[in-house]
Amino acid sequence: MSVSASNHLDPRPAASRGGSAPMPRVLVVANQKGGVGKTTTAINLGTALAAIGESVLIVDLDPQGNASTGLGVERKDRRVSTYDVLVGEAPLGDAIIETAIPRLHLAASTLDLLGLELEIANERDRTFRLRNAIAAHAAQATGKFAYSYVLVDCPPSLNLLTINAMSAAHGVLVPLQCEFFALEGLSQLLQTVDQVKQALNAELAIHGIVLTMYDARNNLANQVVADVRETMGDTVYETVIPRNVRLSEAPSYGKPALLYDIRCSGSQAYLRLASEIIQREKRFRAVAA
Repeated sequence: MSVSASNHLDPRPAASRGGSAPMPRVLVVANQKGGVGKTTTAINLGTALAAIGESVLIVDLDPQGNASTGLGVERKDRRVSTYDVLVGEAPLGDAIIETAIPRLHLAASTLDLLGLELEIANERDRTFRLRNAIAAHAAQATGKFAYSYVLVDCPPSLNLLTINAMSAAHGVLVPLQCEFFALEGLSQLLQTVDQVKQALNAELAIHGIVLTMYDARNNLANQVVADVRETMGDTVYETVIPRNVRLSEAPSYGKPALLYDIRCSGSQAYLRLASEIIQREKRFRAVAA
């Protein structure tokens, strides 16, 4: 998808403009490849951040709605969804659902998102719908609905939904599966991030790459880790997410792995990743200041 800015729009994130309330840190979980652990990362990272005291909102922008299902929210309970927010029929606050995890909330998705691109294709603010919705919510949110982090789970494609997410975000978190074709397509994603940064959101940056589905017994996986670290350097998080049965089982019970089995290796890895992200956030904020 081509990325371009409309002349009448301020390309700065709403948080950068004078007179706005402080914005939460918005991180997008994105990779156009499917099956790399985007939703697993969004759910469990959000849970881990909440577990260490952060107030977190997960925004489900994938029409499949796996993040919503994985947090135990059934389709019949998604009366107001991210679709309604992006077409302008409801404020973000109306789509927010409290989950079973303290300090973790969800804005659920529905299959209606499949038609969003056609519905708003001719709207001049089409790439800023999510940014505007988050800014409007942050400007009036108080108490448990005032978030320190917003995590956006994107579909496995670089479409208008993903562009909306990147236009609203401070950083992009890229899950990368430890397999032979791990780096395939990464250059396209990085190019898209750069285009969004140039045209729509000057604050956007690659927050980090997290290696997922790692099996230490597999020589190929170890080689992939070494290759990715050599290629991408410090962009890669130190934490590696292992291939773990409990991580795979948890969504079928409508629970994050940390609620399903906090002692499993996958849950412990996401707790480490959450701590690493907070440390990296301190560096990002110091540079921004």
